[in-house]
Amino acid sequence: MNTYHYVDASEAPLRDGTIKLHGPDGFAGMRKAGLLAAQILDALTELVVPGVTTGVLDDAVRRMTLDAGAVPATLGYRGYTHSCCTSINNVICHGIPGDKVLRDGDIVNIDVTPLLDGWHGDSSRMYLVGDVPLKARRLVDVTYECLMIGVNMARPGVRLGDIGHAIQRHAEAHRYGVVRDFCGHGLGRLFHDAPEVVHVGTPGTGPELRPGMFLTIEPMINLGKPGVKMLDDGWTAVTRDRSLSAQFEHSIGITEDGCEIFTKSPRGLDKPPY
Repeated sequence: MNTYHYVDASEAPLRDGTIKLHGPDGFAGMRKAGLLAAQILDALTELVVPGVTTGVLDDAVRRMTLDAGAVPATLGYRGYTHSCCTSINNVICHGIPGDKVLRDGDIVNIDVTPLLDGWHGDSSRMYLVGDVPLKARRLVDVTYECLMIGVNMARPGVRLGDIGHAIQRHAEAHRYGVVRDFCGHGLGRLFHDAPEVVHVGTPGTGPELRPGMFLTIEPMINLGKPGVKMLDDGWTAVTRDRSLSAQFEHSIGITEDGCEIFTKSPRGLDKPPY
C-alpha cells in the first residue's frame, strides 16, 4: 500500500514530492492564473481557422500572456522554445508550433500555462477547424465528457483511482482508447507537482483528495487504441495506430465540499463548437 504524504503548502519545500494543501492565498493566486489561461483560450476561438499556422497561434498566446503581466511557463521549460502546444489530429500532446497550416476538417488541441504572480494556470481545449467529420466531432465531445466526469467527481474523500476508473469506463464504452503514457498532475507554484493524475484506474486506490489540493485533470482519448509513439523531436507524442486523438484540461482546487474549476471559460466557451 502506497503512503501519500500531505503537507501544508506554506511550510513545504517546493520540490519534495509531497502533496501540498493550499490555503486562501493559493486559491486566490490560482483563480487569477486560471482565469488568464481561460481568457487566452477564449481569444483563440476566433483565430483557429483554415489557413492559419500554428506558429501564428503561438505568437498570439505569447503576446496575450506577456500583455497580462505573466510569462508562458512552457517557454524555456526543459529546453522547449514555444509559448503553447498545438496538437493536431493524431498528435496526442506536446505538438510543437511552427509552419504547419491548419486545414479544413482538422481538430487541434491548444495547451497554455501562463505563470502569473508565481502561480500556474494550466488548461487546454479542442478546436474544430472548418467542417469537421462527425467521427472527429464525436471524439471531441466524448473527451470533454470524460474531463467533466472527472471534475464533477473531485471532492474530499474520493481517490484518484475512482476518477481514473470513471473516465476509463466512459471512454471505453465508446470503444475509444485512454492514453496511459501521460497524465494530469498537481500544480500551483510548481508547473508539475505530486500527485500524478492517471486517467485509468481501480476504484478505492491512489491518493485521497483533500481540501487544498490543486491538480489538473486532462484525459487524452484516442479514436483507436491507446498506444503512443514519440517523434524524434523528443516532444511530440502521436497515436501509434495513427488514429485521431483529443484532450481537454482543467486546473482545479479541492474545496471542503467539492472542487473549484480555476480555468473555466468566462465566456462559456469550454467546448466546441464555439
